[in-house]
Amino acid sequence: MRARRARLPAAVVALSITSFFTDIGSEMIFPLLPMFVASLGASTIFLGLVEGVADATASCLKLASGYLADHVPRKKPLVLSGYILASVVRPLVAFASAPWHVLAVRVSDRVGKGIRSSPRDVMIAQSVSKEEAGRAFGFHRAFDDAGAVIGPLIATALLSCGVELRTVFLLAAIPGLLSLLAVASVRESPGPEPEQVRISPGADVKLPKSLRAYFAILLLFSLGCSSDAFLLLRAKELGVPLALVPLLWSIFHVSKVVSSYFGGNLADRVPRAKLIALGWGVYALTYLGFGAATAAWQVWALFIVYGSYYGLTEPAEKALVRDLAPSHVRGRAFGYYNFMVGISAIPAGILTGWLWQAVSAQAALASGAAVASVAAIGLLAWNNRQFRAPASAL
Repeated sequence: MRARRARLPAAVVALSITSFFTDIGSEMIFPLLPMFVASLGASTIFLGLVEGVADATASCLKLASGYLADHVPRKKPLVLSGYILASVVRPLVAFASAPWHVLAVRVSDRVGKGIRSSPRDVMIAQSVSKEEAGRAFGFHRAFDDAGAVIGPLIATALLSCGVELRTVFLLAAIPGLLSLLAVASVRESPGPEPEQVRISPGADVKLPKSLRAYFAILLLFSLGCSSDAFLLLRAKELGVPLALVPLLWSIFHVSKVVSSYFGGNLADRVPRAKLIALGWGVYALTYLGFGAATAAWQVWALFIVYGSYYGLTEPAEKALVRDLAPSHVRGRAFGYYNFMVGISAIPAGILTGWLWQAVSAQAALASGAAVASVAAIGLLAWNNRQFRAPASAL
């Protein structure tokens, strides 16, 4: 009988609970924002501006906070300040009386996310050994996605009971407060690998060559990985009623929860690069499936399969960053990772949207599948080279 695996460190559990409550609060508001912004007289172009500026701000700050995390002995103050900012400003959207108020709140919320994300990933990485990294990141991702399932359901239930929209926004402060209590309880671990190197503020320390090559392949995939909003648009085209879209979205996140938990455990048992390539293969096949689909029922099945792509890739991707980055540059490594994934969504969305409008939905989806396939092949080739290369060459 196989020995039972040890429990994850308390810091990983507390940070996972923090993300769970944070996502509940965020998802109580986010799906309702388009309707709310429109009621204030804003156009769809302004809504796109809100999300574009917010995501770009978060991506840039994730890179900056990753650099900062390498120069401070404790990461928790950065993480805590990021969660405090987001939890305080997010419910203030309830008092918005003009579209620019929503922009200010949304950007401030994303500033908090940018400050906390990379240092939080470092805290998770330094709390576990290499053999437990995939499980830890998968556990955290599963809790994050669970919050994304529950948040919209709570908002829907409140609205169904006659609670006003602005009141729902205010009530999002409750899970925000619970998230702060959870993150405040975290005891930061020095990690199983004590830092041997201290970086002076002006030092120019390069990331390992193997990590930079991995990031190049990851960037290629990200440039073809468009917003999931396009898949929701495809669902509408195939006849999924608008009233059922929130339910479809929740089921999709349930798939992400389950696959993230099991995918994280699997990432500690099989080569991480091969698991990521498998996930990218699932991405390619489901995108082709969305393009070939002809009926609404097929969309439901495809979204469930598509959720498994996240579970196969996200925990393994972060665990692989942890493997390749020495402890003294781990902050900037996670900063680059989060920055690339976030900022590449802009050109990826523009390309997909242009192909969707100028050619067809099938062409746009096939383009994403093709890029994912090329990236998967590149990652497998990189993995084979890593396996064959002597340690000194890495």
